[in-house]
Amino acid sequence: MKDQTKVIAALLIGAAAGAALGLLLAPEKGEKTRDDIADYINDLVEAAKDKAQAAGTGIKEYSSSAYDKARSRFSGVAERVSDYKDAAVETAREKANDLKDKAQSKFEEAKSKAKSEASDLNHSVQNS
Repeated sequence: MKDQTKVIAALLIGAAAGAALGLLLAPEKGEKTRDDIADYINDLVEAAKDKAQAAGTGIKEYSSSAYDKARSRFSGVAERVSDYKDAAVETAREKANDLKDKAQSKFEEAKSKAKSEASDLNHSVQNS
């Protein structure tokens, strides 16, 4: 796009220079020639303004599109990260509950074994 803009600018400048020389060398009166040159230059200035506005609009549209794409992609990434976070929290919660249940079971087992050993020891002492 940059090269295309340079080519268009070079063509406009070349056309303006050629037209100005043609008008200066034309066999018309000086005042008429100056008016023609002024009109032509005004037309070129207007054309340049139009091209600049079109380029500005194109750049604005491109940047808006790029922003929307980036925002869309980031939004998708943020959603996936949130999903992974939720899954990780749920997995951690499940593991913690499993560990708590195992610890409770081992505690009950140890408590039962301690009672049994105490009872056996008590019977041994009473029977001796």
